[in-house]
Amino acid sequence: MDFTFSDEQQQFRDALRRYLDKEYAFDARQKIVASAAGVDEKHWRAFAELGLLALPVPEAQGGFDGGPVDMLVVMQELGRALVVEPYWATAVGIEALRLAANAGDLLERAGRGEIRLSVAFNEPHARYDLFDLRTIASGDDGHFTIDGTKSMVQHGAQADYWIVPARLAGDVALFIVGKEAANVGITEYRTIDGQRAATLTFDNTPATRLDGRGTGAATLERIADYATFLLCAEALGALDALNLATVAYTKEREQFGMPIARFQVLQHRMVDMLIHTEQARSITYLAAARYTSDDAATRAQAVSAAKARVGQAARFVGQQAVQLHGGMGMTNELPAAHWFKRLSIIETTLGDVDHHLARFAALPAFSVTEV
Repeated sequence: MDFTFSDEQQQFRDALRRYLDKEYAFDARQKIVASAAGVDEKHWRAFAELGLLALPVPEAQGGFDGGPVDMLVVMQELGRALVVEPYWATAVGIEALRLAANAGDLLERAGRGEIRLSVAFNEPHARYDLFDLRTIASGDDGHFTIDGTKSMVQHGAQADYWIVPARLAGDVALFIVGKEAANVGITEYRTIDGQRAATLTFDNTPATRLDGRGTGAATLERIADYATFLLCAEALGALDALNLATVAYTKEREQFGMPIARFQVLQHRMVDMLIHTEQARSITYLAAARYTSDDAATRAQAVSAAKARVGQAARFVGQQAVQLHGGMGMTNELPAAHWFKRLSIIETTLGDVDHHLARFAALPAFSVTEV
């Protein structure tokens, strides 16, 4: 399988990297994190102008109809630059709308950068179980209301619309709720990686049902798989940047009159860090290729394998990088600590290593051969 990016993808990556290097340097990013809003409208408009927001939108709604591999290119660059804008949340929301049959207008607006989206996957009690839903929908004939609580909704307070999974007559269904809807409570907070999340409460809140292909449960799982491999791609960018920063630091820091990069045992550590990163890259690229499969088990197997391997790499590379940076690796003055924080959050978002190993093992295609 050829994972070489096309000329267009490489040009798109180069343009995005130039913008981020110039306009989204570490100091600029830290000012955004410390601001009251936690995001910057200027960068959101720039993302729209660069085509990032239109990339995953279908051509019929004015987008570029970008596939999973195209999104890999974007997410790796955003991970490298530690971007805190709500791109991931909106891209996942766009995928949810793309799978629906009644969301064309919202897709067009999202592609133009006019609205932000977020999918409310989590509930306080459910941990990583997508289908342990206590949010309840009621109604019929297009008039629905929902009641319940969603926790850790990524950029929930910045989103203009939320995609909300809920139980409807015992089945899973997806609903869209506008931020201006009645009877919505929003509690926003900053996560340890500098991003924003929110707890949403719905009390007889008006909602519109999304009509998707297949059952609601299958559609929800597909959206979660899409969100998961995007996180894996973002982690690759952070891993690459953390590896480069660690090598650079060890060339500058001296011990016993020489750079510590000359110590063979530390060279071996950095080689191990690179090996973990490259293994994570390979399985993530495979997950991107398999996401388009019509076989749900094939898709789930690839995505869970990627998330588990990326989680292992995130922990190993992050811990080694902090140790090789010494005490400086724990301070907020260096980007290294922030890459590690972001990798830690990615590792526990939509399922940690243990969760995805268990999911992988439970799939029909998995079997253990006795020796």
